[in-house]
Amino acid sequence: MKKNTFIFDMDGVIIDSEPHWREAQIKVLARQKISINAEDCIQYTMGKRIDDVAKIWCSLFQLETNPKIIEKEIIDAVVLLIKNKGVAKQGLYELLDYLAKNKYKIALATSSSFPIIDAVFDKLSIRHYFNEVNSADDEEYGKPHPAVYIRVTKKLNINPTDCIVLEDSVTGMIAGKSASMTTLVIPEDPNDPRFSVADQIFSSMTEIIDYLEKNSQ
Repeated sequence: MKKNTFIFDMDGVIIDSEPHWREAQIKVLARQKISINAEDCIQYTMGKRIDDVAKIWCSLFQLETNPKIIEKEIIDAVVLLIKNKGVAKQGLYELLDYLAKNKYKIALATSSSFPIIDAVFDKLSIRHYFNEVNSADDEEYGKPHPAVYIRVTKKLNINPTDCIVLEDSVTGMIAGKSASMTTLVIPEDPNDPRFSVADQIFSSMTEIIDYLEKNSQ
C-alpha cells in the first residue's frame, strides 16, 4: 500500500536556516563573552529544541544567565535572519507541488518554535501546503525522541508506518526511525557514517520526487 503522508523537518530541509541558527548562537554567546564557532553548533546543538540548545550552552560554559533569556535572544535573532535572508532549499516547491498533486497529506514536525515556523512559512509563502504543523515545543521531549512525529500521526489519525519523513540531521533521523516511519535524509555531510541507518540518502529534493514515483505502487 502506498504511503500517504509526507512529513517535513524544517531547518536545513525546507529552508537553508542552519547557517542562521549558527550565526544567531555565535552572536548571542558573544554577548556573554563566550566564543564559539559553526563547528561547535554542529557538534552540540544541531537538530535540538531551542530550550535544549540554551541549556547546553549554559551548562558547557557555566553561564549564570537564565537559559530562557538565551533562548529568546536566539529565537529573535533567527527570526530576523530568516526574514532578511531566508531562501528555500532547492527543489522545495517542486516537491510540495508533486505531493499536493498526488494527494499526500503534508505535515511539518520540527524542533523549532512557532515564531520560527511562522517566519519561514511567511517568507517562503508555503503555509497553504500543510495539513498539520507540530513543534517540539509542545512535547515533553525534543528530537531525537520521536514524540513530535508521533503527535502528527495522532492529529491526522494515521498509522506511523504510512508516513515518510524528510530530515537533514542525525538527531532528526533517529526521531523518524524511532517513530517507525520511512526516514529519508538530505544530510549536510553525506559522508557521516551515522546516516547509514536512514532508509534512503539523497542530495536534493528533486531526487526524492523520482524516488516517490518509483515507490508509488
